[in-house]
Amino acid sequence: MTTETEQLKYPIGKRQYLGSLSQAELDSCINDITSLPVSLKKEVEHLSQEQLDTPYRPGGWTVRQVVHHFCDSHMNAFIRFKLALTEDSPTIKPYAEALWAEMADCKTMPVEPGLALVTALHERWTVLLKTLSAAELQRSYVHPEYGKVFTLEEAVSLYAWHCRHHLAHITELKKRNHW
Repeated sequence: MTTETEQLKYPIGKRQYLGSLSQAELDSCINDITSLPVSLKKEVEHLSQEQLDTPYRPGGWTVRQVVHHFCDSHMNAFIRFKLALTEDSPTIKPYAEALWAEMADCKTMPVEPGLALVTALHERWTVLLKTLSAAELQRSYVHPEYGKVFTLEEAVSLYAWHCRHHLAHITELKKRNHW
């Protein structure tokens, strides 16, 4: 992969997790998750339909698909958190995110229902995240595709990065195209 392609694909770099988060790092991650709906709305609310249907990179999703991907991904994440908090290290069910992004609700729906869903979901998720104890953050789930156990602390880090990652796809596209 060329450096330019890599930069378009990972505008903030690949996710890194060093095995634990300080309280300040955890608070920052929760803030990234909390603030996504407002930031996302700000970035897309004035885009035209043509702009919403522009891929953020060659072969990548459109802005519209990214908005709806947040819904799909973060609904799954919220459920994974709930499962990990109520079951003993459950094995979660992965989903085919690339195929989900090709469905009509992601490719053709207006972004407003997606923004509303992300807003409501993140409001609930934030309440949950802010109430987790240190012991609860060590609860886990198994992701069978990765053959890996994720603690909720690591998952908070993952989804905070996910928020910044896809938001940067949109903001960098807007910069490149002078929107």
